[in-house]
Amino acid sequence: MAISTNKILRLSFSSAGGKTFTLSILNPREDLSQAEILSVMDRMIEEDILMTTSGALTGVKDIKIVNTVVNDLFDPVQP
Repeated sequence: MAISTNKILRLSFSSAGGKTFTLSILNPREDLSQAEILSVMDRMIEEDILMTTSGALTGVKDIKIVNTVVNDLFDPVQP
């Protein structure tokens, strides 16, 4: 039983097929700025780095840092 915390950077893009594609990055650098993140996202779009099931990435939709706390209340017995 333990408590753990996680930080995830979620980058959301719009795609050519009109859907949202989200890329999650665990434990992002603490000092990331919005300008740095937008610069990387724009470069990913311009250089067609990723292809999704709904087509190429076409724009930046959202940027979030998500913090979670997990309180594990039960650990199964190991054989």
